[in-house]
Amino acid sequence: MEKEVSDFIQDSRQIKKKFQPMNKIERSILHDVVEVAGLTSFSFGEDDECRYVMIFKKEFAPSDEELESYRRGEEWDPQKAEEKRKLKELAQRQEEEAAQQGPVVVSPASDYKDKYSHLIGKGAAKDAAHMLQANKTYGCVPVANKRDTRSIEEAMNEIRAKKRLRQSGEELPPTS
Repeated sequence: MEKEVSDFIQDSRQIKKKFQPMNKIERSILHDVVEVAGLTSFSFGEDDECRYVMIFKKEFAPSDEELESYRRGEEWDPQKAEEKRKLKELAQRQEEEAAQQGPVVVSPASDYKDKYSHLIGKGAAKDAAHMLQANKTYGCVPVANKRDTRSIEEAMNEIRAKKRLRQSGEELPPTS
């Protein structure tokens, strides 16, 4: 293994080397040898019998996309990766442009007034809008209609007094 790694380092034409599938112990030894030599190594494959080691020179370390393709069991193709990267950048640019343009204004194909004019008529909505008047007393109850004329403080004090009486065990006086 050391000789193969040494030959790989000496050969300036090679930037990566794929080893034959090997067992866990052999892979571990190879990873240690490669680390001592100052290279980068990765293991790929599914089963323990099929796993192999690939070593790379530090200056030619693999990209994340390259590692992913090896993990999937595919051969790395830089041209395909470049095409994917360009498509991804184009999609991102289009997304950014769409975000800068703001929300898309949707206009319906037909006007609902025209569509349902046979049901509501032409001037029914305008007539209804003119007849609509706000109820000015909504939510306001006149004092004469209120049953309890006490302030909040008075009511809370009475509740506290009743509570104290219950706790002390005395009988409550009749309320008015």
